[in-house]
Order: sequence, then structure tokens, then C-alpha cells
Amino acid sequence: MHRITGREGGDSLIEMSPTDSFNDDINGYHQHPSSSSGSLQQGQSGSPLTPDVHVETCESLNTSQASLASSDHSDSPHFETDTLERISALTGIWRKRALFLKFRSRVDKQTQSKDSVFFRDGVRRIDFVLSYVEDKDGERKQERRNLYEANLEKVGLELETEDKSESEDGKTYFVKIHAPWEVLATYADVLKIKVPFKVNDIPDNREIPMNWLSTPFRLPEHIMQPEPDFFTAPFNKSKSDFFLIDDKDTFFPPSTRNRIVYYILSRCSYFRDECADKDKKGIKRLLNNGTYTAAFPLHDSRYWTRSRDANCESERYNLYNHWAKFLCFFKEQPLNLIRKYYGEKIGIYFAWLGFYTEMLLFAAIVGTICFIYGFLTYDDNQWSKEICSENVGGNIVMCPLCDKKCSYWKLNTTCNSSWQSHLFDNVATVFFAIFMGIWVTLFLEFWKRRQARLEYEWDLVDFEEEQQQLQLRPEYETKCTSRKMNRITQETEWVMERSATDLVGKLFLCWATVILWISLIIACIIGVIAYRLAVYAAFASIMKDSPTAHLEVVGPYITPQLATSVTASCINFVIIMILNLMYERVAVWITDMEIPKTHLEYENKLTMKMFLFQFVNYYSSCFYVAFFKGKFVGYPGKYAYMFGWHKLRNEECDPGGCLIELTTQLVIVMTGKQVWGNIQEALVPWLMNWWGSRKSRGHPESLYSRWEQDHDLQGFGHLGLFYEYLEMVIQFGFITLFVASFPLAPLLALINNIIEVRVDAWKLTTQFRRPVAAKAHSIGAWEEILNGVAVLSVVTNAFIVAFTSDMIPRLVYMYAYQPEGAMNMKGYINNSLSVFNISEIPVESRPDDDENPVWFNSSITTCRYRDYRYPPGHEKQYSHTMQFWHILAAKLAFIIIMEHVVFIVKFFVAWMIPDVPSDVRARVKRERYLVQEYLHNYEVEKLKIQLSQNSNECTCTPMIYPSLAKHEVLSECL
Repeated sequence: MHRITGREGGDSLIEMSPTDSFNDDINGYHQHPSSSSGSLQQGQSGSPLTPDVHVETCESLNTSQASLASSDHSDSPHFETDTLERISALTGIWRKRALFLKFRSRVDKQTQSKDSVFFRDGVRRIDFVLSYVEDKDGERKQERRNLYEANLEKVGLELETEDKSESEDGKTYFVKIHAPWEVLATYADVLKIKVPFKVNDIPDNREIPMNWLSTPFRLPEHIMQPEPDFFTAPFNKSKSDFFLIDDKDTFFPPSTRNRIVYYILSRCSYFRDECADKDKKGIKRLLNNGTYTAAFPLHDSRYWTRSRDANCESERYNLYNHWAKFLCFFKEQPLNLIRKYYGEKIGIYFAWLGFYTEMLLFAAIVGTICFIYGFLTYDDNQWSKEICSENVGGNIVMCPLCDKKCSYWKLNTTCNSSWQSHLFDNVATVFFAIFMGIWVTLFLEFWKRRQARLEYEWDLVDFEEEQQQLQLRPEYETKCTSRKMNRITQETEWVMERSATDLVGKLFLCWATVILWISLIIACIIGVIAYRLAVYAAFASIMKDSPTAHLEVVGPYITPQLATSVTASCINFVIIMILNLMYERVAVWITDMEIPKTHLEYENKLTMKMFLFQFVNYYSSCFYVAFFKGKFVGYPGKYAYMFGWHKLRNEECDPGGCLIELTTQLVIVMTGKQVWGNIQEALVPWLMNWWGSRKSRGHPESLYSRWEQDHDLQGFGHLGLFYEYLEMVIQFGFITLFVASFPLAPLLALINNIIEVRVDAWKLTTQFRRPVAAKAHSIGAWEEILNGVAVLSVVTNAFIVAFTSDMIPRLVYMYAYQPEGAMNMKGYINNSLSVFNISEIPVESRPDDDENPVWFNSSITTCRYRDYRYPPGHEKQYSHTMQFWHILAAKLAFIIIMEHVVFIVKFFVAWMIPDVPSDVRARVKRERYLVQEYLHNYEVEKLKIQLSQNSNECTCTPMIYPSLAKHEVLSECL
């Protein structure tokens, strides 16, 4: 195996002193074969400054030196002047020489395009790049690198090293890796990679009605379909002539090539003896211990311009131009090009995100209509008119909302919040809650169909989870100590011995950690509730004289309840983000400790831990406001207190109802998370890249190599896609679990997702190194989580409408308790408030004398509160009235009816819509039939050739596959 290297640091021309002679320099340069095979080879390909120029400069200097030495200046009157001039000339030549030596290697780079993805020979493609720098522990790390790279060469990979003098910072070495055809063919067989064997001959008869309407949203055909449609089959190295191999250099696309190389890098060892420590294996471990600083495949061009190299596809440029620009927000996504460039795993994420965004459009339209309905029926809101009326709301004195610091207040002070509540708490809310229960079913069912079509188009139909056993995690393989018979394949495979005690101990530790962190979240939520209770009294005391009334626009809307709710929501949001940052590391640590067998198992375990934590973290405050706040407050004279402590009285709902507070909480947490997420995703990588490449921006573009450009970008970690899914699933929970309280939530999510698609595309294309391609046939465990959230959303929305909204009490009043028998809401406010005798309020709960308003006097003997209880003097005073039990029964009946109706419709819709479209099912069958037929014909033809050769008494063996060198195959599964 021929390995090309750059100049070694100690032999580099750039480190030579200007006082050395040119002859010594030339002799020293030619004494190092690595240098001549490295950088000097570029001189043969047409470098502007070749070794010939170097020699010519040396000869001119030597001539000048000889001339100066041989001249007789003893009798010349101008001897001193001539000598100074010659010394000055020689000094100038030396300076030019030093400058030449300093930039020698960089000038050599001009022989290639700055966007080149090939070795120096311009033929072999760079499939992967490793980088490292020398440090204090250099000897041990250098030994590891030497062993590792030697083992890579044993496997068949070809390496080429760029010396640190070739890099912009003068510190970083780059090891470029090329996988020749023999290696690619071997591992394509190992990984069962599907490759084309026949052009697809099934006509696409799908007709989309009114297809012309979608013309403005389409992309050019060469962007949407970057390659023809083929029938494919798993690659078989022994039958290479069965497949459509026109050019071995381009048969495997770059994404497949870097996936194969990474598979090898992850399993290659860096020890000499095979019986040594098995943990010394894989690029991930070498990155963790600092032996290498980065490992990444290359982008094929700069994102804003095409590569000058005609052999580079410039797919990155096409992705940026037609996908990552925000002005393309209304265009379809080039999913096939995304899949070709980044791999199926990233492609399936963007397909799901795009489909989710499309479906949000329908939910956003219906939600906006419901909101507009609430706005248009603003003037028909009878209970708000009564609250705002001086004759009704102005004469109703309400009981204090907290002890000591809260005074008596009149109902008409909540006029504005009552009107605001009507925008979300109206008849349309019930309809929208039912609609969203059906919408989420349609979304999941149609996504299954879309996913099935992508599985066929992207050759993932037979990509079952069992196939990923060939992709065991290297961390698991290093722990395997014995072999066991697989009952399915009847082959022995490596397994990790685990004792029952060890397994139970690790599971206990892992889930105990998760429960501990969830308990920490609950403790924080209780702290926020205590903040609400303590601060409300302070706000009530401060705002008793309406200090915000001078604010013309927002002044009348700022109430103690609103101030408490907004500040508590903001504090809760900050706590959520801090706990997220802390728990992410813990979740990864405990998942690593479990040592999952496959990458799929690892991601599923991490997904469940992270989502369970995030579910409690993000939704607990909303659950509190929706289902607990204002439900256990007691009544005047017998209030309920938090933990029985008389300084923290349980919180009551806003006079406009708890639904408006739930809306406030939802808007702050949901919007805050989306804004913060976009800032974190876009701004932070951009700033880090801008700062990291600040020195390189001053260099000419021709001196900034492709591997250096990508090295200066941020790395896209193996969990990068995981956090993207998590962000969207959390948003999905917000727009489904609590959508009855805020019909505009789908609209906000739609706007965010339109931006999110382009932000994700932009950062992936411009700010991150190219990720290693990976396969995935679905969105994995997230699909089950979405199904679970969909079912839970039906229950939560039914409870929100029943217990958080005032919809059911209003309907019960209108149909059963309206005194005039008319179908209207007249008198509802007076009916929904109970009466309490002020003299019976305990002294420790009464407002301080200086807290009461000026209009309050001794003639006011009663106050009102929200509940259905008998008045003072009644034989059942302060106990619940029959109307309370009727309303409770109506709420429970509504929950049961709504859940059953929605679930029946959900299951009926799921049954009616097949998971796999009929045309896709037919195409899959056709492809399987053709694979069998063509393989049969291939074997028959192969047998005929062998028979004909035997009949001609040919002693040679037919060559189905060319004879190639044998290399070690890095897989313990073979």
C-alpha cells in the first residue's frame, strides 16, 4: 500500500535559517523521499513554483557569492560602496528566499482547485479526513496514530498526510483517506447496501388533481430527481457484473463511501497484539483521548459557488441555492437530493418535518377561524357585559384573594380579562378540541403512507431492525467476551456476558437517576407555585392604587393576577432551560452506562429517558394551571393552605377564569422555547464559525483548502438529529395537549416550522461539517411517542373544556337554571357567585385596615366568591348546592362522551386509511419478482458460460470478479 505524506515538521523547508547555503538546502531537500513523493510531486503537475525555479534561484545566488568572493576591490575607491550594495542585494535575495520557503507549500496548492475533494494525483477521492495537532503528550499519541493508520492500511484504505506547514494555522496535520474499489465492494457486501441492477420500467401513473396549482411551489426536475429511478438489490461482491456498474469510481455515491469508511474507522484497532486490550479500538475513542482532534467527510464544494473541479458534483451548492435560502420557504424540499447528499436518516427527518408543517396548515386555518369567531361574537358576550356593567359588576363586592395584603374589590375591575377570556373560551373551543383529536389521527396515518412511499423510493423496504445487527455499536463489541448461537440465523455471534446482579443494578441506577431528576422538576414547580402565592400578595398591595393606570395602552390590562402569572411563567421557563442543559449530559451518561447493543437500541433508550424528562419539565406547569390551580382553594373562613402553612394560601384563578392563565403560560413557554431554540441553532454555530475562521478570512481563497474549510466548521454530533426531533415532538405536545386553551397554537407552530425547516437546512449546509451518512427507514421511537401524545391529547383537552373552561357551567345554567326559561345567559354572573358573611372571616385572613379601598365601609356586610354554595343563614350554609353536583355530573358526562366520540372516529379513520398505498405495494412486489427473475437468468447464463468453457476443455476458472488483493475485514459479525 502506497502512502503519501507531506514534509515532516523537522525537515520542513519553512524552518530553515536564511543564513544556510542554497546548496545545502537543495541537498537536504532531496534527502527526504517523503517530501519528494508529497509536495514536490505537485511541481510535476504544473505548479507555478516548481523545484526548477528553486534551483534557478539557488544558482543565481551562488553566482553572486562567487563573484563577490573573486573580485579584487583593494584598489577600488568605491570598494565600500560596492560591497554595501552587493550585501544589500544579497540580503534582498535571502528575504525573497525566506518568503518563498515560508509559502512554498501553500503556493503548491494553487495547482488544484480550492474545492478539490481528491488526493494530490487528482484521481482518488477523499472519503474521510482525520486531523490532529502535536502537544505535550505527543509521543504516546503519535504511537497510537502510527498503529491506527497502519491498521487502516492493512484493511485496504489509502492515506495521504498534509503536513502542518500546509495548514493555515501551522499546527494542524490532516490525514486524507481514500477507499479503493476493493474495500468499497467488500463492505457494501457486508452492510447489504442496495445498488441498481435495472432501470425502473414501471410507469408512474399517479395523477394529482389540479396539478398546475402546485407549479409555483416546484423545484427544477434535476434538483428533485438528481438520479434515475432503478430497481435495486443488495450488493454481492461475487456477482458484481450483475449490477449496473458503469464507472467504479462513481458507482457508490459519496454518502455511501463515507458511511463505509466510518464503519471501518469505528472498528479499527490501535494496538499491535490481537490479544491486547480490546478497548483500544475505534475513532471515537481516539477522538475522546485527544489522539485526533476531528474526523469528518468533506463537503463537495463551497455552499455559495460551484466547485471549479469538473469532477465535483457541487451538490452542496444546489442544496443551498434551492433549499437552505429562506426565500425558498414556499418551495418543496428536494428530499431525494438531501437523501443522496446526507443519507436516509437526515432525509427522513426533513421529510417528516415538511409533512408535519404541511398538515399544520389545516390545523392553523381551523384554529384561526375559531379565534375569529370569538372575536366576532365579542359583542354578544352577555356575561362579560354584566361584569362590565356598573349596575351588576359595579355593585358586586368580591372577597379578598389573599390574606392580609389583599383588599375587597368590585367585580367590574375584571372587565378586560373577561373580554380577553371570551376570545378563547367560547363554543368554538369545543369544536376545535374535537377537530384536533381527529386531525392528529389523520396526521399520523397519512405520515405512515408517506413514510411507506419513501421506504420504497429510497430502497428501505427490507431495511428491518434485524439488519442493524451488522451495525453493532463498537462500544458493545469491545465488551463482548463470548460467542453464542443465534437461533434465527443459526450462526454464532459475539455477545456480552452480563450477570443478573449487574443488569439489575445498572437498570436501578439508571431509572433511579431519571426519577430523581423528575422529582427535582416537581420540586422546582412547587417552588414556582410558592412564588406565585407569595408574590401575588405583594403585587396586590402595590397595585391597589392603580400605579399602572397612567400607561395609556397596557395600563388597564396590568393586574396583580397578570403580573404574577407572567413573571412566574418567565421564571419557570428559565428553570426549564437550565434543567434541560443539566439533564442532557446525565441522560447520555446513563445510556452509555447501559451499553446498548445497536445504534437503534441506543437511540430508543435515550429517546425514552429524554422525552420522559422533557415531558415533565415542559408540561408540568401547564398541567398545574389547567387541572390544579383554583380547584382546591376552599372558601372564605375555611381556605386551604399549601402544606398547611397559613402564610401560603392556595392560589385562586384569575377572575376571568383559569383558561386565560393557561393560555398565558402556554404562549410564554411555547414561544420562548421556539425563539430560544432558533437562536441557539442558528446564531451560536454562526458566531463560533465566525470566530474560529477569523484568521483564515484574510487569506486568498486559493490557499484555503477544502479540508481546512470544513475543519473550521462545527461538528454535527451523532445526537444532532435527536435534539431536532425532540424539539419538534415537544412542540407537537403543546399544540395537541393544551390546544383547547389556545386555538392559535397551531398557527404559531406553523410559522415557527416554516422558519425551522430553512434554519435547519441553512445550518446543516453552511455551518456544520458534513455528517456521516446513516440509514433509517422510519422516525424510530418518536412515532410511538407521537401516538401516545395523540391519545393523551384527547383526554387532556376533554378535561380542559370540562374543568378549566366555563363552558359546561354556562350550558347547565342556560338549559336548566335560567330563571326566565329563555335560552340566554342573562343573570349567569349573579348565579355563579356565592355569598359569604364578612363578619365570619377569621382575623388572620382579614385585610389590613390600610389595604381596603376608600369605597369600602361598614354598611357592606357580605362579599361574593366563585363557587356554588348555600348562602349564610341557610340550614346548609356554605355547603355545595345541587347545581354544583349537576355541573359536576355534566362535566364528567361531557368527558366520557367527547373521549368516546373522538376515539371511535380516530380508530375508524385509522382503519379506513391503509398504511401502505396500493401502488407502492404493487411496485414492491414487482421489484421483488424482478430481482428473483434477473438473478435466476444471471445464474443460468453463468452456468452456460461454464459449460461452454468445459466443453472446450478450458482449464481456467471463469472470472466473475477480477482478482484483487485480500484485506482484513473489520467486522466481528461476519
